[in-house]
Amino acid sequence: MIETLANPLAARDHARSMEGTVIESMPVLPPVADDLPPEVAADDLVWEETIAAGGYATRRLSRGSRLRLIDLRGDACASVLLFNAEMPTERLNVADTVKVQWNAYLGAGKLLLSDMGRVLVSILEDDAGTHDTFAGTSNAATNAAKYGEGSNSGAHPNGRDRFLLGAAKHGLGRRDVHPCVTLFKGTHIEADGTITPQVGPFASGRSVVLRAEMDVIVVIANCPHVLDPRPEWTVTPLRATAWRGPVTPADDPVRTATPEGLRAFQNVEDYFRR
Repeated sequence: MIETLANPLAARDHARSMEGTVIESMPVLPPVADDLPPEVAADDLVWEETIAAGGYATRRLSRGSRLRLIDLRGDACASVLLFNAEMPTERLNVADTVKVQWNAYLGAGKLLLSDMGRVLVSILEDDAGTHDTFAGTSNAATNAAKYGEGSNSGAHPNGRDRFLLGAAKHGLGRRDVHPCVTLFKGTHIEADGTITPQVGPFASGRSVVLRAEMDVIVVIANCPHVLDPRPEWTVTPLRATAWRGPVTPADDPVRTATPEGLRAFQNVEDYFRR
């Protein structure tokens, strides 16, 4: 193999011979999915990808798009960053997401808010129920301390460095990697303030459906939760599927559920009124 790759023409032939090779963890191009909701046309599918254990993915999604994430084997950990795609200096603000909604536990009907008081994404469906707004993601130091190594190129990649790779694809850098929310792995705050991780493993096939309320950049890192008590670096693949959808109407029940949420949606509508 080394001799083959040392010859540019042989390397080219080897690369071309790999055409058609399919592995589980890769984007499907063009996107195809056989389990879309019945009201979704195949032509509206814009993203179909399985994110490897320890992998990352990123996508720009237009306003109204739906993003379905599926924990394929019960041990995925979807740490998520969100940006306003038009102006990425506006991004997910976890503290405001918690404060404005008087609730730190995410689920169906909850909103992910930006630092400008706008809804970036709403949660339409959730049959997982274990998510985290407290702990953030792992980094090279935490992984090195726990697993002995935590670099991007090693056997135990960390969430923050995976975020950096995803953000870089949109011209963003280290200072743009902000606090995240994590889906499928949860934390619970006990009466004495102790953080109890809820990391499973859980039943396979749990899912979350998000709706983009603005044009957004989504970056997902699939690395073990930073508070996972298991001594082994453990995570399983995550499936991402996105399709175009209608913009949220005025009478949408998620939009009108609370006065605080309604104001955040009105801020979105004012933004698009320019």
